[in-house]
Amino acid sequence: MNGGDIRMELRHLRYMVAAAERGSFRRAAKAMGVHESAISRRVRDLEDEIGAALFVRHHGGVQLTHAGSQFLIRARKALRHIGHAAMDAGSHGRGEAGAVRIGIFSSLASGFLADLLRAFIAAHPAIRPDLVEGGPSAHINAVQRHDLDVAFLTGQPSAEGCDLAQLWTERVYVAIPDGDELSKKPVISWAALYERHFIISDTDPGPEIHDYLVKHLADLGRHPSIESYRVGRDNLMHLVALGRGLTLTSEATIATRFPGVVYRPLSDDLLTFCAVWSPRNDNPALRRLLSLAKSLSATQRITRSPIEA
Repeated sequence: MNGGDIRMELRHLRYMVAAAERGSFRRAAKAMGVHESAISRRVRDLEDEIGAALFVRHHGGVQLTHAGSQFLIRARKALRHIGHAAMDAGSHGRGEAGAVRIGIFSSLASGFLADLLRAFIAAHPAIRPDLVEGGPSAHINAVQRHDLDVAFLTGQPSAEGCDLAQLWTERVYVAIPDGDELSKKPVISWAALYERHFIISDTDPGPEIHDYLVKHLADLGRHPSIESYRVGRDNLMHLVALGRGLTLTSEATIATRFPGVVYRPLSDDLLTFCAVWSPRNDNPALRRLLSLAKSLSATQRITRSPIEA
């Protein structure tokens, strides 16, 4: 007989294992809440299907044949594997396990996003957060393709077919060389930056900082002096320390300190951050993350003082 042609159901295996463990069709039927005839019939069907007797029937019950003993080992293993598969699928389906793919545009050094991930990992240790750094357009495209589950971005980006929720704000800070006259000010105004030279990275979030500077300084009638460097944030800060120019950064990043660099808040300027996701994404882990993010956002809005807000 071709083994690939064998047709059997889970109940065939369960009934056979129950009969083997209890030594009786009657006791197996009682344990499983079915009629004894159902156990006897399914075991006979199984024997007919595989072409071998699994039990010797006698007045006191049943006893495994040699073939039955060998079959029992594999049947138990198969039922264990199926049980584990069902539990794993259930855990993933309920969002208790699996992964959530997160596009980030903000620092994890401190702030809302760091708090959110810390709370999410504590609440759902079996779910792995996969973090991807990148710019807004790349992240939005990835969310639309379902290559990312969610992206946390600034402002209110245009994302066709996606849902968006504003979650938190951060103050904008100016990174200044230690000893610069601006470092003596507790707060920096845009007017104080009118004649200053700025440096940015040519990678994200450099382009966004460029547009932000142009927008705000153009309101003062000034096209800003901006120089782009092919370096990451850390080396950009070292260039600030060397006096090559000023740059802007968000509140979450200032927990990371650099020698020779001081941070000063830019007066009355707040960056709004949002979550962007596809409503067609059926990853339950995403729903858990969004629920926690919205809850944390609401809590922080309530506890924030009027001055901080």
